[in-house]
Amino acid sequence: MLPQERVVIDAIRPQLDCGKFFIKRIVGEEVRVTADILPDGHDVMQAEVLYKHQGARTWKTVRMEPLENDRWEAAFHVEKQGFYQYKVRGWVDYALNWQHGIEAKIADGQHVTSELLDGIRYLEFLLKEVDKSGQAYLQDLIKAFADPSRYLEATEAAVSERLHGWFVEYPERRLANTSKELQVYADRPRAGFSTWYEFFPRSAAQTPGTHGTFADCERLLPRVAEMGFDVLYFPPIHPIGEVNRKGKNNTTNAQEGDSGVPWAIGSRHGGHRHIHPELGTEKDFRRLVARAHDLGIEVAMDLAFQAAPDHPYIQDHPEWFRRRPDGTMQYAENPPKKYQDIVNFHWESEAYTALWKELLGVTLQWVDCGVQIFRVDNPHTKPYYFWHWLIAEVKKKHPDVLFLAEAFSRPRVMQQLGKQGFSQSYTYFTWRVHKQEIIDYMVELTQSEMREYYRPNFWPNTPDINPFHLQGTGEAMHMIRYALAATLSGNIGIYGPVFEYMVTDPMPGKEEYRDSEKYEIRHWDWEHQNKLTHVITRINTIRRKHPALQQTNNLHFCGLENPEMLAFYKWDSGRTNELLVVISLDPNTTQQGMVRLPWEAMGEPHRGLEVYDLMTQASYRWEAEWNFVELHPNLPFHIFQIRR
Repeated sequence: MLPQERVVIDAIRPQLDCGKFFIKRIVGEEVRVTADILPDGHDVMQAEVLYKHQGARTWKTVRMEPLENDRWEAAFHVEKQGFYQYKVRGWVDYALNWQHGIEAKIADGQHVTSELLDGIRYLEFLLKEVDKSGQAYLQDLIKAFADPSRYLEATEAAVSERLHGWFVEYPERRLANTSKELQVYADRPRAGFSTWYEFFPRSAAQTPGTHGTFADCERLLPRVAEMGFDVLYFPPIHPIGEVNRKGKNNTTNAQEGDSGVPWAIGSRHGGHRHIHPELGTEKDFRRLVARAHDLGIEVAMDLAFQAAPDHPYIQDHPEWFRRRPDGTMQYAENPPKKYQDIVNFHWESEAYTALWKELLGVTLQWVDCGVQIFRVDNPHTKPYYFWHWLIAEVKKKHPDVLFLAEAFSRPRVMQQLGKQGFSQSYTYFTWRVHKQEIIDYMVELTQSEMREYYRPNFWPNTPDINPFHLQGTGEAMHMIRYALAATLSGNIGIYGPVFEYMVTDPMPGKEEYRDSEKYEIRHWDWEHQNKLTHVITRINTIRRKHPALQQTNNLHFCGLENPEMLAFYKWDSGRTNELLVVISLDPNTTQQGMVRLPWEAMGEPHRGLEVYDLMTQASYRWEAEWNFVELHPNLPFHIFQIRR
């Protein structure tokens, strides 16, 4: 027989796939819970959210408030890292229902002697909850409820705010209904706010034609820190395969001296647990990670779970790979792309448990070296449940470790990786260029269910992607794309030297770089500075100082009829930091338009305010709802701080 419950709890939000997956927050952030909660009949009811950290023994509660149409809401904050459980509880509140009824009858002039006697049971329950002075008051009130000579005193007390407050504070919760438990995972702040810089360690040498080392990378750390980057990401640092090695510009026949592709991992020098001998030793790598940490930078490492044809795994663990009937192994493909220098693991191997454990061991080995952030190469080509398992296993003892999913794939594929536990995700931002498609994509990320689990990381370019809109362009377009990424998303990154030095030469007709650093060692003049490096540094400084830019979801687009201009309002959780960003999407000509201040989103009536440009330090007084803005390609954006 079903339990005797009076309240239905339905449509709890947030939750993912009926609670199959956990939602995500950053430590200190709010979880706002809503639910449809309704009793049968017309009785007064109450509801609350129960929540606790995974390490706590007791549940905390926060009372829910009614919205409209039987929708209820409450919020709690995740104060520590790790998992929280939360659930919703609702009940018919018989004490409040009694008080509401007797109040209506008294107002109607009805005699309520019987109702007062009925109320004694609720006072007796309160006796167990209140302090001694309250107990004395209630004991006297019980006598008054039963004494007809004290009728007036009793009726006044029955509808008093004091008694109402106690009923609310100390509910009996008889026949309460409780939902199933849901989960939220609270990550450390860098999961939601990070500024990535990518370069190839082998290209870090001071002398042209020389293979870079970790010592060379260490020399560049102050430059990375001064520009305001807090994550330094390296492509794979392991030995590179020599069999089927790729040559320059992806040629299939490498010439003597060609360095190969870092993602083709494994050779006679070792595999995923080893370091390319020309980069240095594990001791050198540990020193680099520690030195970066001293400067406020975390070194992110690439997890590329694939093998070159001469990887030691193939000899030592042939059961982890699949051979075709003729004895050969199929190289990796993503038609029309071919990766002759890479073979994939056979994820359906009967020995898959040993493979999974080995790859977990690889990950933990580098965690032991001080790495707490991993950029995961092509995670969508491996089983989703493998990642769910590996990430959970790592976080059991190392909750600070973060995982970025490098998957430019179909929407649901990318979303599934986010649900399975990835801390951050690559996005379609790289290809969102026009005003409406930028708005539509941001609305999807910040106003749909994706906001609960998918943390975007915006990259204007990567070693794999030289987008058409950057090819052949100069300073203005690079400023536009960096400003867009840095103000729209809390997490951003650039493929550093290529972006800041505006190297855009493509392979004809493709979104790929000519003379790509994936296939050869490049030499960069790391001492060179230009306007773009200064702009990037200034934007990064603004991001560090303004919490409104250290998150993604608090975003509202503003009215601005010019299709070549975009304006949006961003704010922090307490609205103590409010920004208005206006960006021209045109790198060639001056654009102008009227920007509407979003008074309804700002929570203020229409009145004047000051906007202070954080780039130029110019200040403007805006009295009207609509205000004129003009942007020139020399500096095609404003980042205004709103001062009320």
